[in-house]
Amino acid sequence: MRLLADNVYAVGVQHWDRRLFDELIPLPHGTSYNSYLVKGREKTALLDTVDPEKTELLIGHLLKAGAEKIDYIICQHAEQDHSGSIPDMLLMYPDAKVVTNPKCAKMLIDHLHLEVDQIIEIEEGQTLSLGDKTLTFIYTPWVHWPETMSTWLQEDKILFSCDFFGSHLATSNLFVKDLAKTMEGAKRYYGEIMMPFRSSIRGNLKKLEPLDIRMVAPSHGAVWDKPRMIIEAYAEWVDEDVIANKVIVPYVSMHDSTKKMVEYFVEALIERDIDVKQFNVPVSDLGEMVIELVDAATVILGSPTVLVGAHPSVIYCAALVNALRPKTKFAGIIGSFGWGSKMVDQLTGLMDNLKAEMFEPVLVRGASKEDGYTALDELADTILQKHRVLGIAE
Repeated sequence: MRLLADNVYAVGVQHWDRRLFDELIPLPHGTSYNSYLVKGREKTALLDTVDPEKTELLIGHLLKAGAEKIDYIICQHAEQDHSGSIPDMLLMYPDAKVVTNPKCAKMLIDHLHLEVDQIIEIEEGQTLSLGDKTLTFIYTPWVHWPETMSTWLQEDKILFSCDFFGSHLATSNLFVKDLAKTMEGAKRYYGEIMMPFRSSIRGNLKKLEPLDIRMVAPSHGAVWDKPRMIIEAYAEWVDEDVIANKVIVPYVSMHDSTKKMVEYFVEALIERDIDVKQFNVPVSDLGEMVIELVDAATVILGSPTVLVGAHPSVIYCAALVNALRPKTKFAGIIGSFGWGSKMVDQLTGLMDNLKAEMFEPVLVRGASKEDGYTALDELADTILQKHRVLGIAE
């Protein structure tokens, strides 16, 4: 239990040793489930709860904060790492009402089996007075579910942003102290969770422009007491025109043929002053690849042929890129085969969500010879020319 402002408490918990989220997303630094208690002169509100696994710790923090009564449980997002402790909170505070929007209310009834009479539905822009503190509800859909909302505490100028501006990061610091680590975590979080919805996020950012935000209190990670940094970072990440002179090369190699092609190609890009990130997919943290994917202009997949198709690890990588829908402008495929290959058609078909120009593939039979390396040089030249047209390369 820690103090954000007068009678505003952080009562959430840290999950130091969690290493996978949704059985999909790596968590190298754990995560937190942030919950906030706002005590008004007349009423008290709890903003979000925690993952059911950590309910006991939340209860302890509420008791330390002197939460003898809670009138409202604000649910900003129905996913269980935010909402999962609501049934326990309603047992502990039986007179409390769950306050949320209609879409979220339906999800809470479906997922947590709440009763209709336990819920108060609110609309966009509606306010809730706690006496000397006023909460205003702002719909921020698709960050990253359709029912997500944020809450503005008018008097203290705190934006409780839910997943918006969050980072999967367990930390003993209430406020951001290690800026580089927190910003990297926020970019990873954005890339893995928010990036497919960046058009919606652009609209949600506009909703926040009239607010004089002093603090952003997300549902994961440290609180931003210098909020312009993360708001401006998001504005850059969602801007389709902000792209880096960068090439990402995820690859797999079984007998070094593709590996040698990738190494030659990466050196060719470096010689042309193009930033390049090489990832050996089976042994890499794909979350790090996603961080680079947020603003990379080009993605080149490298794969050998396995039973006339791409290596399964590269298939997964292509499917991941397709699902995340980055603003990547160009893509291509390089690799080797033994007697035949349908790899190009397969990988291209797996990336149909990617609104990128596809380069002519560079495939060689067996180990590459001089003509194969010449084709890689030509591909590097083409990438440089394309990046120059975008105005991101010299």
